[in-house]
Amino acid sequence: MTGDYEDLGLTPEEELDLEADWNLPLAFTKQRHTEKIEGTTTLTQTWRMKERMKTVSVALVICLNVGVDPPDIVKTQPCARLECWIDPLSTSPQKALEGIGANLQKQYERWQPRARYKQSLDPTVDEVKKLCTSLRRNAKEERVLFHYNGHGVPKPTVNGEIWVFNKSYTQYIPLSVYDLHSWMGTPSIYVYDCSNAGIILKSFRDFSTQGDKPTEEAALNASQTSTSSLASTSTTAVKSCIQLASCGPNELLPMSPDLPADLFTSCLTTPIKIALRWYVLQNSGKLISGLTQERVDRIPGQLNDRRTMLGELNWIFTAITDTIAWNVLPRDLFQKLFRQDLLVASLFRNFLLAERIMRTYNCTPVSCPALPPTYQHHMWQAWDLALDLCLGQLGDILDNGASFKHSPFFAEQLTAFQVWLNYGSIDRNPPEQLPIVLQVLLSQVHRLRALDLLGLFLDLGPWAVSLALSVGIFPYVLKLLQSSARELRPLLVFIWAKILAVDNSCQADLVKDNGHKYFLSVLADPYMPAEHRTMAAFVLAMIVNNYPNGQEAAMKGNLITICLEQLLDPAHLLRQWLALCLAKVWTNFSAARWCGVRDIAHEKLYCLLDDPEPQVRAATVFALGTFISNSTERSDHANNIDHTVGMKLVNMVNDGSPLVRKELAVALGGLVQQFETQFAAVAYQFMEEERLKQTTPLLVTGVTTGGWNLVNVASDGGSSSSGSGSSGSAGTKASTKPGGLKTVALSPLQSYNSSGGSSYESLSGSVDITVIPNLPSERIKRVSSSTSLTGILNKSLGNVFTNGWSTLLHLATDPFPDIQNMAKSIVNVVNLKAKMSAQPRQMKQSTTISHSAPASPSNKPIIPIMSETPPPSTHDSSALINPSTSEIPIGSKYRYSTQFSRSRKMFDKGPSVVTADEKEEEPVVPLVKNQPMATEFFSWCCIHFAQSVKRLPEDHDLDLESSTHHEREFKFIRNANLRREARSEQLRAGLGRLDEEIFVNKNTSLPTVIRFQPYEPNIAVADKEGVSVWNWEQGVHIHHFANHNPRNSRITSMDFINAHDKTLLLTGSDDGAVRVWNDFCGLTEAGTQLLTAWQALSDMLPSNRGSGIVTEFEQESSHLLVSGDVRLIRLWDVNREMKLRDIPTGADSCVTSLSTHQSTDRSLLIAGCGDGSVRVYDRRIPSPDCRIMTLREHKGWVVKVHMQGCTNGKIVSASAAGDVRFWDPRSTESIHTVNTANGLTALEVHPYADVIACGSVNQMIRVFNTSGDSLSVIKYHEGFMGQRIGAVTCLAFHPYKVKLAAGSTDSFITVHSTPENKKR
Repeated sequence: MTGDYEDLGLTPEEELDLEADWNLPLAFTKQRHTEKIEGTTTLTQTWRMKERMKTVSVALVICLNVGVDPPDIVKTQPCARLECWIDPLSTSPQKALEGIGANLQKQYERWQPRARYKQSLDPTVDEVKKLCTSLRRNAKEERVLFHYNGHGVPKPTVNGEIWVFNKSYTQYIPLSVYDLHSWMGTPSIYVYDCSNAGIILKSFRDFSTQGDKPTEEAALNASQTSTSSLASTSTTAVKSCIQLASCGPNELLPMSPDLPADLFTSCLTTPIKIALRWYVLQNSGKLISGLTQERVDRIPGQLNDRRTMLGELNWIFTAITDTIAWNVLPRDLFQKLFRQDLLVASLFRNFLLAERIMRTYNCTPVSCPALPPTYQHHMWQAWDLALDLCLGQLGDILDNGASFKHSPFFAEQLTAFQVWLNYGSIDRNPPEQLPIVLQVLLSQVHRLRALDLLGLFLDLGPWAVSLALSVGIFPYVLKLLQSSARELRPLLVFIWAKILAVDNSCQADLVKDNGHKYFLSVLADPYMPAEHRTMAAFVLAMIVNNYPNGQEAAMKGNLITICLEQLLDPAHLLRQWLALCLAKVWTNFSAARWCGVRDIAHEKLYCLLDDPEPQVRAATVFALGTFISNSTERSDHANNIDHTVGMKLVNMVNDGSPLVRKELAVALGGLVQQFETQFAAVAYQFMEEERLKQTTPLLVTGVTTGGWNLVNVASDGGSSSSGSGSSGSAGTKASTKPGGLKTVALSPLQSYNSSGGSSYESLSGSVDITVIPNLPSERIKRVSSSTSLTGILNKSLGNVFTNGWSTLLHLATDPFPDIQNMAKSIVNVVNLKAKMSAQPRQMKQSTTISHSAPASPSNKPIIPIMSETPPPSTHDSSALINPSTSEIPIGSKYRYSTQFSRSRKMFDKGPSVVTADEKEEEPVVPLVKNQPMATEFFSWCCIHFAQSVKRLPEDHDLDLESSTHHEREFKFIRNANLRREARSEQLRAGLGRLDEEIFVNKNTSLPTVIRFQPYEPNIAVADKEGVSVWNWEQGVHIHHFANHNPRNSRITSMDFINAHDKTLLLTGSDDGAVRVWNDFCGLTEAGTQLLTAWQALSDMLPSNRGSGIVTEFEQESSHLLVSGDVRLIRLWDVNREMKLRDIPTGADSCVTSLSTHQSTDRSLLIAGCGDGSVRVYDRRIPSPDCRIMTLREHKGWVVKVHMQGCTNGKIVSASAAGDVRFWDPRSTESIHTVNTANGLTALEVHPYADVIACGSVNQMIRVFNTSGDSLSVIKYHEGFMGQRIGAVTCLAFHPYKVKLAAGSTDSFITVHSTPENKKR
């Protein structure tokens, strides 16, 4: 990011300094860190009609009595006479009546050609009844339409009765709407074209209101009269009727001779013809010279041919009326009227035109359900413009034979839609052109642009997808999948990815129409960009997600083979979705699993377990987990495959990403489901060994100047030598450490029954170092690598059950709580089954047990395990997590490699086994298979496509006007100003005092690590179990939070990450775990949150004095260097969340301090060790040979090493003996030495100023420069009779300012500065 900072008055050097913050990468800010890993609530299917309807029968009732006018209506002269565009007086009455009926049927057939039409011309009541009942009987549950033309009969009565004739046509006979409804039934639609038609709707509403409260008497007499029967009809049935009336209750139909008599019917059935006629009658028609009604009737083309003028006008009319309805009506009403039934939708679109035209003649068409007024909607202006442009060409076309120029209507509407997209958001009204975009999809001319704009709209979020589905876009994009046009592929794949990300129910429609084949072809197309193949993989994953028909269809389409061929594609998102697609296609689908076995899919997926992207690794573990969890039939081949995959998966136990380890826990849970008995047996053996270890002495190491020595701790607390020479793979020296062992650490692994035991000694031949869990020690550390989990998980040892169980125990102590809880739930259930299966049992019929190994040539018999100890009555998690603390049944020992019976599970109770003390059958152990475990990782991954893909959250800096950009810019300017102001302090620091106490307070506990937040006036102080944050300028305590490290561990390292921007806090505890915290100051409502945590070091060595964990974070490279009580320096890439390499230290002691060169390449790495050596490594050299120098002048524990940042920077080191040495990296001899007090406990070197501070057990802090000149000695707190400071435990310099923070054994923390600062 670059910017223009001329207004700030910065020099070029200061501008470069400011730009440095923009260029620094951020760590732990991805969505997997900041979001909760869970899916979103799926879209409620409001857009999909619960039931589609079809109008299958139409009753055309025409009461004209041609030649006889009704007595209650006085017609004007001349008067409107056309009925269905026929003049009834132009021929004989009967012939005219028949012609009108035939024309009306043809007009309706234009909208519903497959319906069953029945005409009833000038009918009697009985004829209407017979017609209606017959149509209802044939229609069954479908809709019936009743069209009534009452132009030749009196107006409806106030009771809502319409008029028909008697047989001799001498009387008008009333027909009750109640009777009519009883004959028509539901669902039905009524069209009334007569004067005062609104009375009928009012009467119908009154009737439906009565139906809400049927009386008891009406219910009893329901079979006697149709009225009472109708009164008992449910309100739902009445409301399912749709009614259209030509005018209000007190209005007469227009009688203008320029209009047809059945104007309402003409609007409903011939909208374009009447719209053109009305256009000519209006003043706007006079704008076009020579435009007459006769010429308008000669407009060329067909209504159903969009390439002609008439067809295009009809297409534009449909788009406009659809748009008006969608923008005006409520969504549910729009769905009911415009999407449920094609005929009803056509009638209501035309009803909008009827309202516009008839209102100009003082008639207001009404409907039930009622519609809001639409006659003044501004989209009618677009219709008028389209008519102007089309009819303006009519003269030239008719007279000169000119070709028709298509209307720019759709192109202009797409442009308007595009303008909305440029400024649209969820806060604005929806784009009114959306229904027009749907219509444009039908046109090949505009289709490509329409799909592109539609994709941009759907990309705005789930709300946009919901709107598009509600407008009815689904059937259009589904039909487009039949297109073979390659240019549509990227657009259709994108649109379908958006739809399925919001509503997964569309999978059934895709499979039904073979739409999945379209996406299979896209995914298999090597010329298709990776982005579009990724979307195709996502769509296919959604098609097979929990849908067996989709799984089978995809498998038959070779989905597995297509995915496997692209696993090594450079696009990480494609690799991720290929793995997820494979996972879903064989989830609980054995046929797909065996198809994968034939293609060695599991082996091909192994390469992705080392993928640099954590989400790809998690998806791969997820795929392998479902691969081994869905086999229903057990066979030797299936077992061998599961064992192989399981052995591969346990390697992921130390992955740096919680996503991966969480999926690993689920995968191992699936493995336990398949082999629960074998895992229970292994769990029982672990319990047995834990019990036996209680009487076994402990071997740990003591740190001496020569390195680590094995110390044998006897059960009485004393110590003895464990022998001489090296021992096992640890390469330790045997000697006796006088005084015994005071502090011994036990890793969480051992506290969870996963320590090595005699069984592993027999398997590996290594030295068995066991741990007594209940030692009265202050804290206990991890065992050596030969017996820790790393040794246990050596694949040459044991079988998949042993390694899988050890991995679960390790995950049960994972620093990330979700993973720990998941693993504990599995471990607890298996432990419970192991205990309950080991109860003493009485055999009713036979005491012999047959054994058969499923996949091993060895069929050695297994001695059944008996016990006199009853199982726990409750699921006591503490007893299950640490069974060694409770009484464990004693049984016969057997090796982990023993195979288990195929024909009968060893611990299975069987029908012939009962407990010794109970007559009733014992309760069944809750098996893991009855408690399936899963994560929401897949659903969370789907959110990527539900959100904006083309406007990713990570790209917010591209918007220079966003609040995020302004916030970052403010921070970076603040940072640059702070660095500039600090330079003057740095120049004076090496010459003046540094003992002004500007802050002092008592921490909640003894401080172990202290750090300045670089650009905020805060200090973070770590104690054994938590972190406190203080504002040292204001002197107030801000926040305290627990680190949640194990009880017997402490925080030994702390670093600020992204200090220049979104500051995070990294803590490291001496159990090898690293945690990263957000909002460590507790300023937000959410509070302090754990972003990530992982086991940075898994094989910590036991020691009576250890450095714990030592970290060094490099912001420029996003690398984390970790070491401590181990023989290596581990390099982690925090962006990839994976280990890059291990650098062997070559020392027999712990690493106490790390430092890297401050230059850009950071190739040099300095490590201080517990044996007094300072070791220099060049990271550009391969690990075995990268140690280039060892500096050995120190005689004791190295307290601190520091590499100065200048070009010719020196190495500064200090030991506990008090000697501070300066080294030239090119020489193995120190060039300068400064002697301080013996018993040095802490030393800090300012990264920019010529200042060094050291603290000691002598309750003193000494400050001096690199020349050795003493600047200050701090012994007392300031104030009258200030008390003596405590023994110093930790020191820290501010990264830029000359400020020194110190923590001491009396729990006081202080900040010292140059004398000009005031105390707070």
